[in-house]
Amino acid sequence: MTFRNNVISAGLLLSVFLSSNAGAQVWSETTPGLKQLQKMPSGVLEKPELDELIEIGEKLFGAKFTTTDGAGRPNATQAIIPTKARHRTNTNFARLPGPDAQACSSCHNDPVIGGAGDFVTNVFVSEGFSNANFDTTDPQFSNERGTNHLFGAGLIELLAREMSADLIAIRNDALNQAAINNEPVKAKLETKGVQFGFITALPDGLIDLTKIEGIDTDLVIRPFSQKGVMTSLRQFTVNALNHHHGMQPDERFGARWTGSDDFDEDDRNNEITNADVSALVAWQATLRTPTELVPSQENWKTAAAEGERAFADFKCNACHIKSLPLKSLKFQDPGPFDVSGTLNNKQVKTPATYDMALLEWAKSLPKNSKGETLVPLFGDLKRHKMTDRSISTLGNELLSQRFVGRDIFMTAELWGVGTTAPYGHRNDFTTLESIILAHSGSARKSRDAYAKADSETRSSIIAYLKTLVIEK
Repeated sequence: MTFRNNVISAGLLLSVFLSSNAGAQVWSETTPGLKQLQKMPSGVLEKPELDELIEIGEKLFGAKFTTTDGAGRPNATQAIIPTKARHRTNTNFARLPGPDAQACSSCHNDPVIGGAGDFVTNVFVSEGFSNANFDTTDPQFSNERGTNHLFGAGLIELLAREMSADLIAIRNDALNQAAINNEPVKAKLETKGVQFGFITALPDGLIDLTKIEGIDTDLVIRPFSQKGVMTSLRQFTVNALNHHHGMQPDERFGARWTGSDDFDEDDRNNEITNADVSALVAWQATLRTPTELVPSQENWKTAAAEGERAFADFKCNACHIKSLPLKSLKFQDPGPFDVSGTLNNKQVKTPATYDMALLEWAKSLPKNSKGETLVPLFGDLKRHKMTDRSISTLGNELLSQRFVGRDIFMTAELWGVGTTAPYGHRNDFTTLESIILAHSGSARKSRDAYAKADSETRSSIIAYLKTLVIEK
């Protein structure tokens, strides 16, 4: 199904401005690309249609939203659930509770747009508070987080969807078997070689969830954010637009959920349409994957090869798995697992589907013997405890996020790590060695093996990690 007839090109939009008798329109401060789509894309998108959608999404990701668009939220907070502010604010920006940026690319820019951010772009996560009026970095009020890069994010979400579906199928099968046999059934939760513990299904339909590891009890993998609490790029986008820019997407802050088209009371209605969000998602989802650089210097090439062997010998790849197999490259938006406040595929007549196999960068990804695409993420999409009694460096948060313990974090995907310093969930480690030595908990044995290794071996691992880059 085409949506091209509903698109106004940037060139046409500019020509309309220039041909107008109202000279002021030439200098309009409305963001290019905003509301360029008059309805959400739907059905299977052919390559030209997908290219147009991506182009609009890139414009919006790089756009500097203005108060003319609706930037700012004078009478609403940063909370994920639409919440009125206790005290109306007249400021457009607030460094701690937000809005704290004029563009998505203000933080996602290293080494290129869509990338990571330096320490200066850190944000403050305070989901437990509905009142945005705080002005302290005290960790009892907020958790400080660094900016992750978005390259390869569409493949990450597809992996999470397939893995979630596998785990839910295991649960359902165990429940069926328990009911048929009238006895408890213990089932191992494993998908794509990653283990998430066990469940025990009981004949009465109840489930013992106490042995689940590294995932929520609903068995949905939420692959985004350092805690692994964001289900999809769509949810991440809707959250970020309100928090960081004060731009409220209709699908959460519009009349359907709040009873108002101007929830933040800034005299701008319908600031971000469902179609705008779809375009932003399409651009992020189709960003190319980071690559593994082949060094031109022989000494680096030799060291990196030795570092790769040591990385495996030290079992670093037990969590930072080099690649996970993906059955399908067809990305559906909205997706299947989002809940209230973010559209899912059951809330629209026909979701948009685009095949990332059509993209040039995707054609070069390796495949396994089953024909599955190998996604080189260097991760496992699982949460792990990262501290113990003697090394608690990464347990420096006081607030749990979505009921995830303060010292538990999602395995950081290492693709791109060679070009996205600084490191850690707070962006406060300047070197790869310092963040490696901060590992503990589930990673303690690997960390200790690295710490005990000779300097040449440690250096070779750094040389290897430096080959995992985002190309400019």
